[in-house]
Amino acid sequence: MYAHKDIWLAIDRLAEGAGYSPSGLAKKAGLDPTTFNKSKRVSADGKPRWPSTESIAKILAVTSMTMSEFFSLAGDEGGAQIPIMRFDHAGRANAFDDNGHPSGKGWETIPFPGGSRFFALEAADDSMMPVYRKGDVLVISPTENIRRGDRVIVKTRKGISSGEFQRRNEITTFDGNEINGADIQWTARIMWVSQ
Repeated sequence: MYAHKDIWLAIDRLAEGAGYSPSGLAKKAGLDPTTFNKSKRVSADGKPRWPSTESIAKILAVTSMTMSEFFSLAGDEGGAQIPIMRFDHAGRANAFDDNGHPSGKGWETIPFPGGSRFFALEAADDSMMPVYRKGDVLVISPTENIRRGDRVIVKTRKGISSGEFQRRNEITTFDGNEINGADIQWTARIMWVSQ
């Protein structure tokens, strides 16, 4: 069971993970910018106010997050640590297992809710421009379903690349190249970006 404070904490963490303030996330979702303000979380008589399911549905839609992913941001699990590596180092042999999970040496950790379901890569340069810039941290899930148009990390025999998922075994990289067929070893969905 989730308490009032857990749901608001999940909203705050979702906003931060998506690169917004709570007000910015509300605005992006087409809501009044004050929807998630701290002053709206408690009524004048001191009773807790819950966010509406409609407002939660709207922020999940604009962040491409499922309800179960949202609830993973609530409560104590938010203090979990996830592995992180610089993007340019991630192409090294043994950085990942065959399923796209971090393995081997060279990984550090950062706090992020959701724990072992995610890992992060930090953009080391501007090679992913115009989508991502040097210093952006991409939070990635090797287990989430991928849909057409999702931004992804793809492992090929040549290394790690990023792009947009078109269909099974077809990725368009951010610089317009195509990766397809037998070159693809695994694909993982980019869930959040901290810019």
